[in-house]
Amino acid sequence: MKVYETAHLRNLAVIGHGGAGKTSLVEAMLFNAGHTNRLGKVDEGTATTDFLPEEVKRKISVNLAIAPCEWKDCKINLLDTPGYSDFFSEAKSALRVADSVLMVLCAVSGVEVQTEVGWKEANQANLPKVAFVNKMDRENASFDRVVQQMKDELKGNIIPLQLPVGAEANFSGIVDLLSMKAYKYNPKEGTYQEQAIPGDLMDKAQEAREAIMEAAAEGDDELLMKYLDGEPLTDEEIYTGLKKAFQANSFVPVLCGSALNNIGVRHLLDFLVNFAPAPKASDQDAPAALVFKTMADPYVGKLSFFRVFEGTMKSDSVVFNANKEKEEKIGQIFVMRGKQQETVPEVKAGDIAAVAKLQDTGTGDTLCRKDKPAILDGIEFPEPTLSVAIEPKSKGDEDKLSNAMSRLLEADPSLRLHKNLETKETILTGMGETHLDIVLERLQQKFGVEVNSRAPSIPYRETVRSTVQQEGKYKKQTGGRGQYGHVWITLEPNPEGDFAFEEKIFGGAVPKQYIPAVEKGLREAITEGVLAGYPVTGVKITLYDGSYHPVDSSEMAFKIAASMAFKKAMEKATPVLLEPIMNVEVTVPEQFMGDIMGDLNGKRGRILGMEPKEGGLQVIKAQVPLAEMSDYAITLKSITQGRGTFKMEFAQYEEVPARLAEEIIEKRKAELEKEKEK
Repeated sequence: MKVYETAHLRNLAVIGHGGAGKTSLVEAMLFNAGHTNRLGKVDEGTATTDFLPEEVKRKISVNLAIAPCEWKDCKINLLDTPGYSDFFSEAKSALRVADSVLMVLCAVSGVEVQTEVGWKEANQANLPKVAFVNKMDRENASFDRVVQQMKDELKGNIIPLQLPVGAEANFSGIVDLLSMKAYKYNPKEGTYQEQAIPGDLMDKAQEAREAIMEAAAEGDDELLMKYLDGEPLTDEEIYTGLKKAFQANSFVPVLCGSALNNIGVRHLLDFLVNFAPAPKASDQDAPAALVFKTMADPYVGKLSFFRVFEGTMKSDSVVFNANKEKEEKIGQIFVMRGKQQETVPEVKAGDIAAVAKLQDTGTGDTLCRKDKPAILDGIEFPEPTLSVAIEPKSKGDEDKLSNAMSRLLEADPSLRLHKNLETKETILTGMGETHLDIVLERLQQKFGVEVNSRAPSIPYRETVRSTVQQEGKYKKQTGGRGQYGHVWITLEPNPEGDFAFEEKIFGGAVPKQYIPAVEKGLREAITEGVLAGYPVTGVKITLYDGSYHPVDSSEMAFKIAASMAFKKAMEKATPVLLEPIMNVEVTVPEQFMGDIMGDLNGKRGRILGMEPKEGGLQVIKAQVPLAEMSDYAITLKSITQGRGTFKMEFAQYEEVPARLAEEIIEKRKAELEKEKEK
């Protein structure tokens, strides 16, 4: 592949709801540009950008894939993103390195959830958007309905630049409102013939062209003056004004077609070359590139995808990772098209490429020259919200699992892994059910590690509600030296802290050298309460009396005596079970507020308040027991059709209601029995 200058580059994030046909559209564009000799199909597992085993199996994109498309002396870098919310972090990566956005909508389904989410993100990034209404050949397809829905729900200055000729099974081509000509497509070839605009579309075309002229005039002050004076704009002026208006993000052009039938695709490619902005770049010669994606490739190892923002990146060079302050050796630079690789000697500012086997570089890192360090803005990934506890099926696979997970975490910034020291579980957190399923599949397929997964255990605690005094005496007399330790303690609630120890010994009833052993015995004892073996918290224990034997007393004996005293005292001091309560913030569109509040109340939640947020959203603040939140990511997605988000953090421990406590204690006792049997 040749090296392209910045002015001849276009970087587009292809975004839309799952099933709108993004991958099929990218495939059709590659076919028209001659990069493939047949139209690959998602359903047959032959699409260029859906090449991972999990994508072929599920017939959906789960990965951001790069597809450079060479068209009319330009290189269009198409960043094909997944359309399911579990994989939205991939779209975030694409938006960070794109200069414009191709929004793909289905002519039957119209504006769907991920269309809205992607649209919002593109607006926040201030990227120009072009909409392509796909699947015009499907039953119940309606271009007008989708355009109206976009105006109603997405807002913005939405203006069709094309009209469809025919619809559903009779969809055969487009009317180009810029040239005011119709084009009938030959689906197999993707070629078209110019025709006169059908008579029944003429009035509609004239009316639509008026809106285009207005948008063009608004793109340029001189043209606006001319337009306001009532003078018609020439075709060239309309073209110039529209290009400026599009690149200034002041209107959203709408095109249409059918990716599967290869209708309208060539006109879309022409539009992208003629209207989409080239990357902005200074004339600086020192390179600055952002790594926006990392992939664990079974053949070449770790692959790092980067976009050059400044200067030129060359193969076989040394660069500086400004985030990690480490030098990296750049080997051969590739241009990737799906899984196919083409080598290039260098990559100019604005272009996208990949390099293998970088040692220390991860997603979000900047590569530059050591004498001209720069740190580019990274990528803000959404926080994962659904957790499972995982363990290898084979006991000896712990190291294998650890190595495999570190590779997967490196490639997927929306995954988290941590060890819960209290429950001794390894917790994997992802963006949703499908995301976690695919991660577990990858562990088995790529790394040969089979794992068991289950809902994470809730870290319950135990505490006491009353004050008691208790004796603990450990006396053991066998042949030779015996063991003797004797203590009296007070056990009382300590709402201010986890555990406090105090000694009030008078007259040396317990010698000073044994007091640390008493404290140690108590600290070990509180790791297991008497109700269900959970750690004990919120207690104060005072050592106030005891006795010793000048020969038989030892640190061990006092440690055991203290532990015995604690266990007996705990049983008498009205022990209760505590559960973690979380501060939860749920952000949802206003129409779902009632349902969300009802659901949180049903989860034993306390609503603390609500506050409006821009974009018609409401933030609901509540406190909810962690035990009720384990699958909240799934519930929220279901109630809001994927429009809601939430975050939570630990607030405090509170007593579990008695009837629930009984169930938890019984279940825990059964689990502990099973473990003993093992």
